[in-house]
Amino acid sequence: SAVTTNLKLGTGICLLPERNPLLLAKEVATLDMYSDGRFLFGIGAGWLREETEIMGGDFPHRWTQTREAVEALKQLWTTTKSEYHGRYYDFPPVYSFPRPVQRPHPPILLGGMAPNVLKRVVTWGDGWFPNRVTPQEVARGRATLDELAEAAGRDPATIEISIFGKGADSDELRRFEDAGAVRVAVRLETAPEDESLAEMEKIDRAVLP
Repeated sequence: SAVTTNLKLGTGICLLPERNPLLLAKEVATLDMYSDGRFLFGIGAGWLREETEIMGGDFPHRWTQTREAVEALKQLWTTTKSEYHGRYYDFPPVYSFPRPVQRPHPPILLGGMAPNVLKRVVTWGDGWFPNRVTPQEVARGRATLDELAEAAGRDPATIEISIFGKGADSDELRRFEDAGAVRVAVRLETAPEDESLAEMEKIDRAVLP
């Protein structure tokens, strides 16, 4: 974010039951500040019981805990004296700085393919961020999101679909766009710097006009 001007910066994904929202609010706001409002907050609830529990999460109710974390984060980002009183998080009025550049806060993108994830997106998220998904599944998800949003009195256009972890296949990326996705994060494998830069050049040639 320090050497670019338009590339987005995001998490793919941040597991909220494993983090304290009082600290996380500052971390996300700091990233949004340094990137001048280019941060995308991809979140999830986790899938590995042992990892969730050792980090203090309630695995059987991890999505309930995740929803509370989001509610607490929104309070910390949008109010001067922020407080929250829930089952998992409970804190008195506090000041939390810095504030995110984006108002009211960075987009919150919910990961996952569970049956209820689209309902959660409509109720308290800003977008859907699936992994290991096909264009056909995205098209069905887009239609469901539109239907659920209209039933809830929400403008479907306020809900974006972003895809995580795909290869540099321009035809497939175009199919995702046709299905309703606004962006696709192309996977870059972990490698030494020179190899990573070379791979990025290959991705550039493969997917950009």
